[in-house]
Amino acid sequence: MRQSQRRQPGLQYGLILLASQAINFGIDKIPPATLIGIAAQSLLYAGIIRVPWNPEDACISTLKILKHKDWRSFFISNFEHGSDMHLYYNMVSFLLKGSYLEPMYGTSNFAILIGILSTGCSAMYVTLGYILTQFTEDYAYYTACAVGFSAVLFALKVIVVCEEHDRPHDVGGFRVPSKFAVWAELFLIHLLVPNASFVGHLGGILVGCLYCYTFVGEKLDSYIAKLTGTPIIHEEQFYRRRTIRLFF
Repeated sequence: MRQSQRRQPGLQYGLILLASQAINFGIDKIPPATLIGIAAQSLLYAGIIRVPWNPEDACISTLKILKHKDWRSFFISNFEHGSDMHLYYNMVSFLLKGSYLEPMYGTSNFAILIGILSTGCSAMYVTLGYILTQFTEDYAYYTACAVGFSAVLFALKVIVVCEEHDRPHDVGGFRVPSKFAVWAELFLIHLLVPNASFVGHLGGILVGCLYCYTFVGEKLDSYIAKLTGTPIIHEEQFYRRRTIRLFF
């Protein structure tokens, strides 16, 4: 997520870069739900998909949800983007994470999980905005408005780390243990991209932790399996991590 801003007219270089990345990766190698998600968000940003709202009105804030009951932004803010490069970086990240998780979970299961994670990230953003406002008395947390898929990507990053064997991750040129990778990335992005939503990214990490390390994930897996008729199969280390402490 990042602070919402009006799109700039002209050549959308990020869309060109994204198309190039997808072609280089191989369109036929991108799993269906991931490909549809990338295409839909790209077409939405480009204005090809017609929607009854303006991009600058799609951002989510604690104020908009709790006071104005703007539930539309609650559900759509994760899929709008503030700029073409914002879209590009998010979709490339989604391409990599989706290509890893979707074949493992199954297309239907993965698509439903994305919807649940998106809803959870919005709820967590609103909750954190309210809590931080109460503790810091800084009203900026209450009014900060954000858009973008990056909160969901942080949740997916946590899940990827839970699924794969422990290995160092490259974060900003440094090798970081997998259990610290998402936290290192959170603070690195906050330092390098001040316009990015720290609260939104933190919310995504917390949602991913709830899925990976608590009974919430088990309940969601059971619910999704009932809807699709196919269980979500995890790697062995994923189950081990659900029995240990939240961050270790």
